[in-house]
Amino acid sequence: MAEAGQAGRGRRDRRDRGDVPGWVMVTVMTAALVVALMAVAVPQLRDVFTNAIDSVVGNG
Repeated sequence: MAEAGQAGRGRRDRRDRGDVPGWVMVTVMTAALVVALMAVAVPQLRDVFTNAIDSVVGNG
């Protein structure tokens, strides 16, 4: 009886594994998109922050 349960579990685990290479590709592409967006956004966000601080302090 225990052997039948283990055999069934093994088949289910293989079926539930999913498309691992596809998920890896989605993860890598998402990370690349975040890096690309950050390359554009960080300098502009830094300028916005600097301008806001300068306007509060009175340097601008």
